[in-house]
Amino acid sequence: MSMASYPFSSASSSDISTPRSSSPSPSSVASARSSRSSISNKRMSMSSRRMTDFNPMSSVDISVIEDKMRMASLDQHRGYSQNTFGEVQQYRNTEYVPKTQATAFQILREPLWNKGELMAAAASPTYTPPSFFLPQHPQLLAPSPPMASSLTGRARRLPSPLPRLLNPLPRAPIHSSSKLTAMVESGLSFTPEERVTRNLTGLIPHTMESLQTQCQRAMKMINTRQTDVDKYLYLSSLKAQNFDLFYRLLIDNVRELMPLVYTPTIGDVCLQYSTLYTRPEALYISIKQRKSIRTMLRNWPYPNPQICVVTDGSRILGLGDLGVNGVGISIGKLALYTGAAGIHPENTLPIVLDTGTNNETNLKDPFYLGIRSKRVSVAEQQAFMDEFMEAVTEVYPEMTVQFEDFESEKAFNYLDRYRDKYRCFNDDIQGTGAVVLAGYINAVELSGVPLEEQRLVFMGAGSAGVGVAKQLVEYYTKRGLSEQVARDKFWLVDTKGLVTKDRGDKLAEHKKYFARTDNNGHQFRTLEEVIEYVKPTALVGLTATFGVFTESVVRALKASVDSGGLGRRPVLFPLSNPLTKAECTFEQAVQWTDGTVIFASGSPFSPFTMKSPDGQAITYHPNQGNNVYVFPGLGLGAILAKASKVTDDMVYTSAAALAASLNVDEIHKGLIYPRIERVRDASVIVAREVMKSARRAGVSKLPESQWVEWEEWGDVALDAWIKERVYDPVSFSEKSRI
Repeated sequence: MSMASYPFSSASSSDISTPRSSSPSPSSVASARSSRSSISNKRMSMSSRRMTDFNPMSSVDISVIEDKMRMASLDQHRGYSQNTFGEVQQYRNTEYVPKTQATAFQILREPLWNKGELMAAAASPTYTPPSFFLPQHPQLLAPSPPMASSLTGRARRLPSPLPRLLNPLPRAPIHSSSKLTAMVESGLSFTPEERVTRNLTGLIPHTMESLQTQCQRAMKMINTRQTDVDKYLYLSSLKAQNFDLFYRLLIDNVRELMPLVYTPTIGDVCLQYSTLYTRPEALYISIKQRKSIRTMLRNWPYPNPQICVVTDGSRILGLGDLGVNGVGISIGKLALYTGAAGIHPENTLPIVLDTGTNNETNLKDPFYLGIRSKRVSVAEQQAFMDEFMEAVTEVYPEMTVQFEDFESEKAFNYLDRYRDKYRCFNDDIQGTGAVVLAGYINAVELSGVPLEEQRLVFMGAGSAGVGVAKQLVEYYTKRGLSEQVARDKFWLVDTKGLVTKDRGDKLAEHKKYFARTDNNGHQFRTLEEVIEYVKPTALVGLTATFGVFTESVVRALKASVDSGGLGRRPVLFPLSNPLTKAECTFEQAVQWTDGTVIFASGSPFSPFTMKSPDGQAITYHPNQGNNVYVFPGLGLGAILAKASKVTDDMVYTSAAALAASLNVDEIHKGLIYPRIERVRDASVIVAREVMKSARRAGVSKLPESQWVEWEEWGDVALDAWIKERVYDPVSFSEKSRI
């Protein structure tokens, strides 16, 4: 572009083209110097006058432009409210027509101003582009104008305050990813202004709908699906398109949708993940790319994830080694962090560490997405995990890491190895233990059996079983019992029978803590033998074996409780997931205990109605001891407290807080957990107590002045502070987030 294009250029053509004399005389040199000085002074004077005296807006009435801008905005609203009809045209005034002649209402993507007025307005030094230009197109403001040569040979920028608003913007193709993302982000709830600024006019239907109306449509679509996996796939697609709508739907319909988003449906999804795969939803970190972990972490599209769920797929629920297919468990669990606790979905990060798989079905599957080889050695997995923990903490210093579904030995090893160095916890060990403890605290109150007389048998001695038992031991010690006395209240049973120190096999390290020494050399090989020997008051199942609590086992439990006196009730917790792995059903438990059972399961069961001896129909309501009552609030509390690590007391406190979160109606109905519809209320209570525990432990980085202020107002102030920071999509303009 020539300099003539710039109206404020002070370099004339004659200045630039005048040749120098090859042998100047002294007088000519003096004359030239005088001339250059004069020219320079004139140029400076001209430049000064032009920059100070020239006012391009002197002949423009700004109020006229403002009125037209307001009218354009009103036109948009009127068009959508259908009480004024007109056609908005680029660089022309709005032309109003009678309703009978109006065929459509059109909004063009360019600013609705007269072109000449726009040029004059843009020349003003105080000009600010309309707000609706800047969010989507910050590049609209032109860069500094090109350099021009002065007589002295120095480069100088030509003064031009004109932003580049007049050139038409390139129109992206409709199929571009940015366009599609904008189109689906809020769907039909986009306001007229948003449709204009995002260039979506005509790309989505004219109708504007509320979030609630769209939720109703989505529920109708879900109910037309025939299988739970199909329903999951629909929900997954909805989340990818519009997470505000997805989470509003989940929050409002948590009882119906949580079994689809997480257990039990997620188990079936993980089994078929490689076949069902349609889009990336997580980070897939392969051991073959171990030197690029930081790069992969930085490739995550959201800049500030604050909590991740990481698995290696080696023990998914009760389904065994699923390899990379186990990533579904990380995806589902993080959906619950958002739905149950309000951690913003952009701040969550699902991760699977692919170190191979020992699952022959996966290795032979032509669609399997992971490494097609056996798992690497334990030592290599350990080194890979060390590198991952170091990398994730370096890339995201505020990250809370939740370990999920690692096989038992690795689960305990990783937790012990990293718990004091990083902000991390294991949901299978600590989360399950906390949620069972919360239910057990309330169950003891209902059972009629004093705490000191409680005797517990655990069927299952893996990471979850041992983790739960240790949580209960801590509860007993806090109630005044010594650790040895508390530990002696637990009998753990695995596939070989009662866990004893003289059983003859090599015990896994994590089982040794509860190995019995008082069996007098006798080995109890079956669960029935153990119950006959122990006479327990509570039976907990974490075996991932369907039907292991047979009728004879449950009736033996009831008999042992009845032998202690009238009015006593057995506690039965079949906690394995999914439903196909549950130790018994709720209906069986009610029937085999004549309706006296205090029941909690890992997966959801429906209420059951049974006739009493006098012929009256009684409806029994099951409790679901789902980890969703604990881990979202625990993670939320750790994030908000800016805790440097997750302490054992923070985990224990989460259980105690959950136990105390029941309302009057729930207590009256004999429930031991809050209704699942109140899971968000429970998560706020859990998060509040976890934050206070972090402060007591000295691991919270929040300023002490903040705590002092909260203490002056009590828990109400802290609860309000937490609620202000959680993600709750009441509308598509919701901004609160963590």
